[in-house]
Amino acid sequence: MNKPITSLSRRRFILSTAAVSGGFALGLNLPGKAQDASQTNDINIWVEIRPDDTVTIKYARCEMGQGSMTSAPQLVADELDCSWDQVRIDYVDVNEHVRMERAWGDMVTVGSQTIRNSQDYLRQAGASARAMLVAAAASEWGVPAGEISVANGVISHAASGRQSGFGALAAAAAAQPVPASVTLKDPADWHIIGQPFPRVDIPASVDGSQVYGIDTELPGMVYAAIASCPVFGGTVASFDASKARTRKGVIDIFAIDGNAVVVVADNWWRASKALQEVEIQWDANGNGDVSSEDILNVFRASLDATDAAPMPNNAGDADAALAGAQQVVEAEYFTPFLSHSPMEPMGATVRIDSDRVDIWASTQAPEGLVSELVNALGVPQESIYVHRVQAGGGFGRRGGSSDFARQAALIAAELPQGTPVKLLWTREEDTQHDFYRPLAMYRVKAGLDANNMISGWKARIASGSILNQMRGVPLRGGVDFTAAEGFTDLPYQIADQFQDFKLTPTHVPLGFWRTVGWSQTPFAREQFIDELAAAAGEDPYHFRLKHMAEDELSRHILVEVANAIGWDTPPPAGNFRGIATTEPYGSYTAAAVELSVNDAGVIKIHRIIQGINTGHMVNPDNVSAQLEGATVWALTAAMWGEITIDQGRVQESNFHNYRMLRMSQMPEVETVLHATGGFWGGVGEPGQAPILPALCNAIYAATGTRVRSLPLMHHGFTLA
Repeated sequence: MNKPITSLSRRRFILSTAAVSGGFALGLNLPGKAQDASQTNDINIWVEIRPDDTVTIKYARCEMGQGSMTSAPQLVADELDCSWDQVRIDYVDVNEHVRMERAWGDMVTVGSQTIRNSQDYLRQAGASARAMLVAAAASEWGVPAGEISVANGVISHAASGRQSGFGALAAAAAAQPVPASVTLKDPADWHIIGQPFPRVDIPASVDGSQVYGIDTELPGMVYAAIASCPVFGGTVASFDASKARTRKGVIDIFAIDGNAVVVVADNWWRASKALQEVEIQWDANGNGDVSSEDILNVFRASLDATDAAPMPNNAGDADAALAGAQQVVEAEYFTPFLSHSPMEPMGATVRIDSDRVDIWASTQAPEGLVSELVNALGVPQESIYVHRVQAGGGFGRRGGSSDFARQAALIAAELPQGTPVKLLWTREEDTQHDFYRPLAMYRVKAGLDANNMISGWKARIASGSILNQMRGVPLRGGVDFTAAEGFTDLPYQIADQFQDFKLTPTHVPLGFWRTVGWSQTPFAREQFIDELAAAAGEDPYHFRLKHMAEDELSRHILVEVANAIGWDTPPPAGNFRGIATTEPYGSYTAAAVELSVNDAGVIKIHRIIQGINTGHMVNPDNVSAQLEGATVWALTAAMWGEITIDQGRVQESNFHNYRMLRMSQMPEVETVLHATGGFWGGVGEPGQAPILPALCNAIYAATGTRVRSLPLMHHGFTLA
């Protein structure tokens, strides 16, 4: 198993690929290590063209329902000037990626990075391939390359009337040098970028043929069920498996990593039932008495602490401005721990052979899987093979940690060599052993002058740190900027402001939850802006506008959304509206919610307007789908989302007490897509950010009740 696999040079790989396919595969230079390596004529692969004109575009990231497996190749295809009908999409081989010094760049799919962080080199890939085809045609036809045009997969020379498909010129193009530089298209000339092509993953997802990580089946497979210590940081003190070992199909029972007990059997149901009969004694290691109330008391103290770290955007003298204000408003807000709970629970299949390790798992971070197996097994990374599949939801859970992969590897290491083992977590295990969105508290204080302009602004954020607790990253100036995003660069013009951050760790493991800090901070910031508007006796939409610069992009999308819902026209009798704007992940978003609330506290959402300005937009239909999906995510969190702790352990266990939005409760969502150009913003994360505050602002308009803590179920509200 420790035998390293011989390195394969980019040059040798490209030649062997071209020989087998009868076409060519394109390499181009990339930043970082790949750029350095390419100077020795080793190249990496993005585009393959076959004799039948098929264009295979490699996809390096992960698909989990966000649609970038379609959008990212659109960038390549447009610059290549092929027809979308001839495009096929294939995952990059992770093992080749490792052996070729990470030639495909970043593989992780988090933070709405896929398009905005790779659009430049993906477009270069298409443009370089196009240039090589043109050079091949010019050489073969004996005409200047400048007289050749390419459109919809056809290469043409107008003066001579000659035409060719890509495939006929593939071999000749393979002999052309990769251009040192290429000129990318003007956006006005795009014909695939900006078009709503159907997502390539949808048919299989709809007809049930989609293969997810937990669908893996291999000859000779065995199955593992696991019970990890229910108290975070706890360990296995002892266990008695004598009764469980007598059950039919049980192969082995053992502990791994000091904190979990595993049953391996010939099918998963038998493993799971046997695990229930293992008598396990846990050592809570001092965390067995921690409750949610204990944690809340620590956070309340953090709001009053004197050693918080100031944020770098502070300006002016907030205290003096507040002292001179006509009136001062202060409020505190709270957002709880949340679980990811994707529909596909955690799991992985691992097979260890003498010279390689294979893993099948749904992931947002293929290289993270490799790292986990290297650490768990002590094998070289070149010997690990990650088999790519679509993830049944991720939302950050499959990107921040690959703990489930480590567990599967440790289990496989206990079994005879060559035995594939599938580890599958129960829903309870998934809910109670997550890496949770941090709990956070916010105290915000601001003044209003005689003209009802904001005069002085102070904010304190108390939160754990994902970066520090999960990754061990030191905080710059004591501030976790993922927890503070939304406050660090306000879209409102406030001359005097002071904000700080108080790190408040707990024993609860933290992780990146969809939209990260932007899933929480707007709940406080944008509700507080409404509270200031109410104190001023002004309309909350127009109050925002008068505090925003004319060229502020947040203002532009806010206006678009307000116009779409008809903000300045009264809603139907009994309906009320709320609005909010945010600036997450390089994009600008706004939302407006129209709802009614009856005397029993039942909320009926009549309309939601979701708006986004991404700068450039690759696939508008997919952008709308992401905004609609983000609405589901946000409403679920708003109404029921809460992870509570008692005796050191999570109390919620399954969907009966960690609820999801039902299809019958899904409101109408209208999307406003605004692509001003000039930048590349994210899509998958941003849509959720303005929903929570817009919803709660509408609830206030309807009821006069200001909701400063979540979930809404604790305030007597239900959803129709």
